[in-house]
Amino acid sequence: MHLYLQTPPVAGAAPRYCRIALEQDLLGGWTLYRETGTEGGRATLRREVYLDRDAALAAFEKARDAQLKRGYKVMITQGFDYPHA
Repeated sequence: MHLYLQTPPVAGAAPRYCRIALEQDLLGGWTLYRETGTEGGRATLRREVYLDRDAALAAFEKARDAQLKRGYKVMITQGFDYPHA
């Protein structure tokens, strides 16, 4: 599952974005990717590995909620079985 969040555009400044992705690996583990940066600029990618789906999903939702509290808006969702927002 993937989420793409972005800050509202401000005159004279490029919007910031956050991409959060949760993917299962071939061995049954889960990897949470968090990419943040400025549109057209540099980005930072963080990766966390979880052994079970519940812990990975909780981390995904915590990362999503943190960005929503900072004023980011959900722009694109992909791969959700049910709404999480």
